[in-house]
Amino acid sequence: MKISICGKGGSGKSTVTALLAEQALRKNLSVLVIDADDSNVGLARMLGFDHPPEPLMELVGGKSKIKEKMGQGNLMTQNQIQTTDIAPEFKQHRDGLTLVGIGKIHQALEGCACPMGVLTREFLKKLTLGPREIALIDMEAGVEHFGRGIDEAIDRVLVIVEPSFDSLQTATKIRTMATAMGKKVAAIVNKSPSAELSQKIKTQLVMADIDVIGDLPQDPTVFEACLSGRIPDQGEALDAANQVLQRVLTF
Repeated sequence: MKISICGKGGSGKSTVTALLAEQALRKNLSVLVIDADDSNVGLARMLGFDHPPEPLMELVGGKSKIKEKMGQGNLMTQNQIQTTDIAPEFKQHRDGLTLVGIGKIHQALEGCACPMGVLTREFLKKLTLGPREIALIDMEAGVEHFGRGIDEAIDRVLVIVEPSFDSLQTATKIRTMATAMGKKVAAIVNKSPSAELSQKIKTQLVMADIDVIGDLPQDPTVFEACLSGRIPDQGEALDAANQVLQRVLTF
């Protein structure tokens, strides 16, 4: 199952990705995390790695040569791609968890992220998972990835919603675009400071015809772990992520 984790910037996509990955490992699933966000750099640390792997963009010659290299013999010219096919330098691995990254914007005047979108789309199309393997894709913020067709090969779309009007509006746009692509969509309420506020957000989501499958509270334990660059392996939000994962695997 390929699961897209998307939403407004700052809604907590990377944190939710790390929490779901940790719970999936506890269920003895193999977990492939794909960092498809071209700006956020903290995911590798939250997954327990000192540094991210070499980006897959380098495999195809970087942004400047992607058109040329995509047609030459490399991983991306295979009809199917399994996690084991990825060379060691392009992945980090521990205890059943594998991390790969598409690429990042590193400097001013570097140009648009369109080549990274192309690579993400083609990688996800060819990605073939094992029977007890799931892929969690930490998407770029907003809705542009739907316009690029990156979500074509996705099985489930999870939209992360924090307590803000903009986050609710983004969730509504995601629901419209994902549904138009025939994708199942569900929302996770994240970082809510109270049960009362969570209920208000859920009510708004239901009114927008968006199913809500979980509620991850504002958790100082998880916040501290993420701030320190550690695995968020305890806390109330991690416990809630277990129920969310159960719903994700069955909805």
